[in-house]
Amino acid sequence: MERERQRLLALLKEKSFRYRPEQPFRLTSGRESPYYVDCRPVTHSAEGLALIGGLLFERVRHLDVQAAGGLTMGADPLAHALALVSYQQGRPINSFSVRKFQKEYGTGGLIVGAVAPGDRVVILEDVVTTGGSVCQAITAARDFGLQVQMVLILVDRQEGGREAVERLVTPVEAVFTLEELK
Repeated sequence: MERERQRLLALLKEKSFRYRPEQPFRLTSGRESPYYVDCRPVTHSAEGLALIGGLLFERVRHLDVQAAGGLTMGADPLAHALALVSYQQGRPINSFSVRKFQKEYGTGGLIVGAVAPGDRVVILEDVVTTGGSVCQAITAARDFGLQVQMVLILVDRQEGGREAVERLVTPVEAVFTLEELK
């Protein structure tokens, strides 16, 4: 899997990482940073999905979990890639999404997908800065009745988000750090 990890790192460096010290980026958290990581060009590509699915599956295959997911939209391709690879490997792990806002029509709710109260789950996130989105997903999952076993992050920006998440759930693992993308 190290070859696949290095290939995914190369894709993230090429397509997702930006450095602009002269005009810092405003992040979702409201902070400004010369570094920006937009994983979508990789997480929405065929090669990226294949690599991500395999790498995430290797990190969770030993867990007794029924599903993986997180806050839409960053976690959605991660959850779908993991679900597909897990099925292909004979160890199905379903996917789910946490909506940012509760629907007021249809069946409503914040949690959608192949998951039910009582299921043991992994929370996924593409990029973590402050941890706010992950904490929101954890709270929604728990409120729905899910048992959060682990948090798995594609890129940790190393700005305190991982530590904030660890106050709610352990273990928390990151596939990559911002330092590796630089």
